[in-house]
Amino acid sequence: MIDTCKSQMKIYLSSLALLTLINLNAQETMNDSLPYAIIPQAPETFTPGTVVSRMIDGLGFRYRWATEGLTQKDLDHKPGNDGRTIAETMDHVHSLSLTVLRSAQKRPREFSDKPDDMDIHQKRKATLEYLAEASALFRATTDLSEHKVVFVRPNKTFEFPFWNQINGPIEDAVWHAGQIVVLRRSAGNPIDPRVNVFLGKLNDR
Repeated sequence: MIDTCKSQMKIYLSSLALLTLINLNAQETMNDSLPYAIIPQAPETFTPGTVVSRMIDGLGFRYRWATEGLTQKDLDHKPGNDGRTIAETMDHVHSLSLTVLRSAQKRPREFSDKPDDMDIHQKRKATLEYLAEASALFRATTDLSEHKVVFVRPNKTFEFPFWNQINGPIEDAVWHAGQIVVLRRSAGNPIDPRVNVFLGKLNDR
């Protein structure tokens, strides 16, 4: 009887280890497919569009690594009773990234739409993809004045020039990426020390 229980326990532990390995491999594969593991190669020319594109690439790189490898404990962490958790901060950055993308697409940001039915990991992926798409669109633009920030709410539409995109959603998202770095450090899970934001890559060990 004891031997049977031990045998069953070994099978259970082996199965658990296998499932854990499969899950980790799946996460690693998903992470490898995400944009901004490194900053893309810089454009050859300096134009208003390529400069904005590079700003967004810098944001994408920072956000990718600020949110890499977070546990549920990290996601639930917040600095105090009045602060956002890391997950709530990521949710806000997701909203900001959609505003950036809509401006790049010359489309209004609709706030009457039903909220996206995504978990925080899906929103992280979408955030990085939105930023990458916005960067590509801005890189090709010839006139930033055409990329207004337009908010459509149920009873009113607000329109702002592109200047507000820079000091608004783009810089706000950079701000929050930095907050996530600080919050995860206080939660006991600091960012990968190899991250080099100046070079836009991971330093060699």
